[in-house]
Amino acid sequence: MYTLNLKQMTQQEFLDEYWQKKPVVIRQGFKDFVDPIAADELAGLAMEEQIESRLVHKTDGQWQAAFGPFESYEHLGTQDWSLVVQALDNFSEEAAEIIEAFRFLPHWRLDDLMASFAMPGGSVGPHMDNYDTFICQGSGKRHWRVGDNGQHIEFAAHEALLHVEPFEAIIDVELETGDILYIPPGFPHEGISLDTSMSFSVGFRANSAVSVLSAFADHLIDNEKGNKLLTDANRQVVSHSGEVTNEDYASIKNQIQRLLDDEASFKTFTGQFLTAAKHDLDTLLPDEPFELTEVSNLLNSHAIKRLGGLRAFYFEDTIEQGLCYINGTELAFSNDIANGVKLLCDKVMLKPDDLSAWSHNAAFVELATELLNQGYWYLAEAE
Repeated sequence: MYTLNLKQMTQQEFLDEYWQKKPVVIRQGFKDFVDPIAADELAGLAMEEQIESRLVHKTDGQWQAAFGPFESYEHLGTQDWSLVVQALDNFSEEAAEIIEAFRFLPHWRLDDLMASFAMPGGSVGPHMDNYDTFICQGSGKRHWRVGDNGQHIEFAAHEALLHVEPFEAIIDVELETGDILYIPPGFPHEGISLDTSMSFSVGFRANSAVSVLSAFADHLIDNEKGNKLLTDANRQVVSHSGEVTNEDYASIKNQIQRLLDDEASFKTFTGQFLTAAKHDLDTLLPDEPFELTEVSNLLNSHAIKRLGGLRAFYFEDTIEQGLCYINGTELAFSNDIANGVKLLCDKVMLKPDDLSAWSHNAAFVELATELLNQGYWYLAEAE
């Protein structure tokens, strides 16, 4: 388990002073930090088809980048290259534990856990991100420079690399094992490995209005909603046929606004949108389907753990009505187990003590059985 140490700050003080405002170095944010995954294991993951990975290096002073899967790394030498693996939380339980230290932020804001292995001199170059990131230094050291927010010019250093022009640093530090660098969106930064090193970045993304509206339009199409035509049965004769009157403009706008004002429909979309997996889930299907009685007994002796990368959320005003959202799907359940479902959504692992009030509740056991059989939750040894 990784425990975040904010030094003299409380979590709320960090949010008030730094979150989405300015970068900060948190020395020894993780005390006694140990890499949750070895470099050769990370390299092995990047050889698999379903893993999103990238190699960045320089050839004759020119930036190069390639996307995995990779077959080998020997040709890269012993310096000036970096390997990045996205969504490591989907594939490594040990690495996913890092995310637990940041549960003071809502999980729907989470993007993923990224891991980076770098040889001396390795870097992905100076760039900006459109998400908040906590860069947690693992083994080795890296030199980081962070510039101020402002008008920075970006350019393609390679077709797969968007870099930013040189910037003046407001933070210029070496990170050692256990140090954390927090960077809000829009602040240019560059990290260069000083020796063979690993780092782990917990990213928190906010969706743009365009991406939400685009997804909402897809949702309307998929559910055959929003097909009602604009009507104007009480149309009056006009003297200026080229004019769009204020009344007509309001009618067109209201046609869209009514879709957004359909609270039930938009909330269903939002729940499905926020819980849709970023990457294909590596579900843990049981060898044989669980039976209800079996699950009731197992909940008293085993912990149940949520699959890495699975997203499960609820709205504060509809959870008591028996609605939650798991992996892009709205799930209805008996509202008398709402508090049990909150536990499933709030915690990655539930131990027998957490489940003692629910292990003999027929509705909860039925839901737990369904989730176990879908491979979304799985049995784990109680610690």
